[in-house]
Amino acid sequence: SRLRQEDSPPRIVEHPSDLIVSKGEPATLNCKAEGRPTPTVEWYKDGERVETDKDDPRSHRMLLPSGSLFFLRIVHGRRSKPDEGAYVCVARNYLGEAVSRNASLEVACES
Repeated sequence: SRLRQEDSPPRIVEHPSDLIVSKGEPATLNCKAEGRPTPTVEWYKDGERVETDKDDPRSHRMLLPSGSLFFLRIVHGRRSKPDEGAYVCVARNYLGEAVSRNASLEVACES
Protein backbone atom coordinates (compact mmCIF):
# COMPACT_ATOMS: atom_id res chain seq x y z
CA SER A 1 0.00 0.00 0.00
CA ARG A 2 2.49 2.61 -1.08
CA LEU A 3 1.51 6.22 -1.47
CA ARG A 4 -0.40 6.86 -4.67
CA GLN A 5 0.46 10.05 -6.53
CA GLU A 6 -3.02 11.48 -6.36
CA ASP A 7 -3.52 10.86 -2.64
CA SER A 8 -3.26 13.88 -0.37
CA PRO A 9 -3.44 14.52 3.36
CA PRO A 10 -6.56 16.18 4.76
CA ARG A 11 -6.91 19.92 4.88
CA ILE A 12 -9.73 21.91 6.38
CA VAL A 13 -11.37 24.09 3.73
CA GLU A 14 -14.17 25.43 5.91
CA HIS A 15 -13.62 26.14 9.59
CA PRO A 16 -16.34 26.37 12.23
CA SER A 17 -17.11 29.80 13.65
CA ASP A 18 -18.25 30.87 17.11
CA LEU A 19 -21.95 30.53 17.80
CA ILE A 20 -24.34 31.97 20.32
CA VAL A 21 -27.55 29.96 20.35
CA SER A 22 -30.72 29.92 22.41
CA LYS A 23 -31.50 26.81 24.41
CA GLY A 24 -33.70 24.39 22.47
CA GLU A 25 -32.79 25.90 19.10
CA PRO A 26 -30.99 24.03 16.31
CA ALA A 27 -27.41 24.96 15.48
CA THR A 28 -24.71 23.98 13.01
CA LEU A 29 -20.95 24.07 13.41
CA ASN A 30 -19.48 23.97 9.92
CA CYS A 31 -16.50 21.90 8.93
CA LYS A 32 -15.44 20.82 5.50
CA ALA A 33 -12.30 18.89 4.74
CA GLU A 34 -10.62 17.79 1.53
CA GLY A 35 -8.16 15.02 0.94
CA ARG A 36 -7.71 11.71 -0.85
CA PRO A 37 -8.93 9.31 0.26
CA THR A 38 -11.84 11.37 1.62
CA PRO A 39 -11.00 12.10 5.25
CA THR A 40 -13.20 11.01 8.12
CA VAL A 41 -14.27 13.86 10.37
CA GLU A 42 -14.64 13.75 14.13
CA TRP A 43 -15.55 16.53 16.50
CA TYR A 44 -14.03 17.28 19.87
CA LYS A 45 -15.48 19.51 22.58
CA ASP A 46 -13.09 20.73 25.26
CA GLY A 47 -10.72 17.97 24.18
CA GLU A 48 -13.26 15.12 24.41
CA ARG A 49 -14.71 13.37 21.40
CA VAL A 50 -18.28 14.39 20.67
CA GLU A 51 -20.80 11.56 20.39
CA THR A 52 -23.05 11.90 17.37
CA ASP A 53 -25.87 9.88 15.83
CA LYS A 54 -23.18 7.63 14.35
CA ASP A 55 -22.36 6.46 17.90
CA ASP A 56 -25.89 6.65 19.27
CA PRO A 57 -28.91 6.92 16.94
CA ARG A 58 -30.81 8.81 19.66
CA SER A 59 -28.17 11.52 19.90
CA HIS A 60 -29.33 15.10 19.33
CA ARG A 61 -26.05 15.78 17.51
CA MET A 62 -25.75 14.68 13.90
CA LEU A 63 -22.64 14.42 11.80
CA LEU A 64 -23.63 15.73 8.37
CA PRO A 65 -22.13 14.19 5.21
CA SER A 66 -20.12 17.38 4.69
CA GLY A 67 -18.45 16.93 8.08
CA SER A 68 -20.46 19.67 9.80
CA LEU A 69 -21.94 19.07 13.24
CA PHE A 70 -25.68 19.69 13.46
CA PHE A 71 -27.52 20.04 16.77
CA LEU A 72 -31.24 19.24 16.54
CA ARG A 73 -31.67 21.40 19.62
CA ILE A 74 -29.20 22.91 22.05
CA VAL A 75 -29.44 21.13 25.39
CA HIS A 76 -28.76 23.36 28.37
CA GLY A 77 -29.84 22.95 31.95
CA ARG A 78 -28.96 24.41 35.29
CA ARG A 79 -26.76 21.46 36.13
CA SER A 80 -25.65 20.12 32.82
CA LYS A 81 -24.46 22.12 29.82
CA PRO A 82 -23.54 19.32 27.43
CA ASP A 83 -23.36 21.48 24.32
CA GLU A 84 -21.58 24.59 25.57
CA GLY A 85 -17.83 24.65 25.06
CA ALA A 86 -14.96 24.92 22.61
CA TYR A 87 -15.18 22.72 19.52
CA VAL A 88 -12.70 21.61 16.89
CA CYS A 89 -13.16 19.26 14.01
CA VAL A 90 -10.42 16.81 13.08
CA ALA A 91 -10.16 15.31 9.60
CA ARG A 92 -8.09 12.17 9.14
CA ASN A 93 -6.93 9.84 6.44
CA TYR A 94 -3.95 7.50 6.24
CA LEU A 95 -1.66 10.39 5.31
CA GLY A 96 -2.34 12.41 8.42
CA GLU A 97 -4.80 14.71 10.09
CA ALA A 98 -5.88 18.32 10.02
CA VAL A 99 -7.41 20.21 12.92
CA SER A 100 -9.75 23.14 12.47
CA ARG A 101 -9.68 26.38 14.36
CA ASN A 102 -11.43 26.47 17.72
CA ALA A 103 -15.07 27.54 17.69
CA SER A 104 -16.96 28.30 20.87
CA LEU A 105 -20.60 27.48 21.29
CA GLU A 106 -22.34 29.63 23.88
CA VAL A 107 -25.90 29.39 25.03
CA ALA A 108 -27.65 32.74 25.19
CA CYS A 109 -29.04 33.59 28.62
CA GLU A 110 -32.78 33.86 28.89
CA SER A 111 -33.65 37.38 29.92
